[in-house]
Amino acid sequence: MKIGVPKEVKNHEYRVGLSPASVSELARAGHEILVAEGAGMGSGSTDQDYQAAGARLVVSNKDVFAAAELLVKVKEPQPEECLQMQAGQILFTYLHLAAAAEQASLLMAKGVAAIAYETVKTPAGALPLLTPMSEIAGRLSVQAGVNFLQKANGGSGVLLSGVPGVAPGRVTIVGGGVVGENAAAMALGLGAEVTLLDISPERLRELSQRYGARLKCLFSDTENLSRSISNSDLVVGAVLIPGAAAPRLITRELISGMPAGSVIVDVAIDQGGCAETSRPTTHDAPTYVVDDVVHYCVTNMPGAVPKTATAALNFVTLPYVKKLADHGLAALEIDPALAQGLNIHDGKIVNPNVAAALPELARREAA
Repeated sequence: MKIGVPKEVKNHEYRVGLSPASVSELARAGHEILVAEGAGMGSGSTDQDYQAAGARLVVSNKDVFAAAELLVKVKEPQPEECLQMQAGQILFTYLHLAAAAEQASLLMAKGVAAIAYETVKTPAGALPLLTPMSEIAGRLSVQAGVNFLQKANGGSGVLLSGVPGVAPGRVTIVGGGVVGENAAAMALGLGAEVTLLDISPERLRELSQRYGARLKCLFSDTENLSRSISNSDLVVGAVLIPGAAAPRLITRELISGMPAGSVIVDVAIDQGGCAETSRPTTHDAPTYVVDDVVHYCVTNMPGAVPKTATAALNFVTLPYVKKLADHGLAALEIDPALAQGLNIHDGKIVNPNVAAALPELARREAA
């Protein structure tokens, strides 16, 4: 199969869909891999590395989209990329279509089969292709919070770790999944006072047993959210419903009650954000202020650490890429987890959560 790897065009996105090591594995299996010139430079891989691995370099993304049967990317295709796709192509990437109606509409019109990393789901309920980026985003969320709490960056001037004789900063994490746990681990490592809220008693029990009294685990109800957020220097939004729009659990009222100069990092922004005041930002302009609270809502946080992120992503995506390259869409019948990743096919939204988030598109396809 002809596999295409375009250069990512999203703002400050330096990751790449296939590393040279992955290309080498696919080339040895007899597949032809087309890589756009410069596609791997941001993550530390040269064009020569790709050639040595067995790839054929092409001049531009246009050439990749024109020739590939299987497109392997990292981030959701931007509108200009969607317009270059061909009917019958398979797209394998993060999609986050619940917050991207324009892209969904374009992909439907193009007749591609769009498979989303974030909704590939095992029978046990694991999200194997989302997990490594969630781990990275969770850790980066605290790094971003530390940075933007600095007074020169618009924050209150609180040092999360504190110092002897001065209390540490207070961190609230909304959501106890992979993002939430990794944010908690980072914040605890700094010595911050950390509260984590979730709606699953089993998950709260698991995290409490793992981290002990250092991590305050609370059931996520209105009272606990209000009390925790109002006293926080840093809030991390880490809520996830796979494929669906994130619930807006953090209201404008809660935001307005936070201390001036405090920070919210909404990692759920890919799915629309879990705070009412959240809107997407970029690495060029990562923050804005609402009610004296600094908001960090970058939609591709792991793109800031592309060497680590590309390697971590390829470890988990390569087995699925191999199946798609070997079998085409028949791979969905072979692997139930991969089948869960299919979001758009034959001009229709086939993922129920995406359809629920984009009802107008879902109705249009049914008309």
